[in-house]
Amino acid sequence: MITENKICLKLISAKKTYPVRQPILRANRPISSCKFTGDDLETTLHIGAYLNSGIVGVATLLQAQNSTILDASAYQLRGMAISDEQQGKGVGKKIITYAETILKEKGVLLLWMNARESAIPFYTKCGYTKDGSIFDIDKVGPHIVMFKKLN
Repeated sequence: MITENKICLKLISAKKTYPVRQPILRANRPISSCKFTGDDLETTLHIGAYLNSGIVGVATLLQAQNSTILDASAYQLRGMAISDEQQGKGVGKKIITYAETILKEKGVLLLWMNARESAIPFYTKCGYTKDGSIFDIDKVGPHIVMFKKLN
């Protein structure tokens, strides 16, 4: 667990991510739409960012190869969401840094994601590179693959 500027970062269960995922990533859809394939795998990690005792940000790390980028140990970042009140206050950057630290300790060489088009500037600032072109995820919107080599 890392505590930084009142934000406490720790590993959590998949179910604890849903109350943040739902309003940010699945607005106007049932909370059941927040359960992702792979959430309950033993290798999947869920990060929670807490401010005081309330959860304000989440991200999921799913073990998933992306051999078009790098044929090596890889994880996919999924379901990253920051509560409306905390967006733009550095919570996302802290989650990304924490995720990268955990994965480097595990010897993972690549972190990649299907980034929402609106999040491209954020991930670019965090050192991620675009791969390919924009594509649409049904009922979610335009995305692009982005990645960062960790070692």
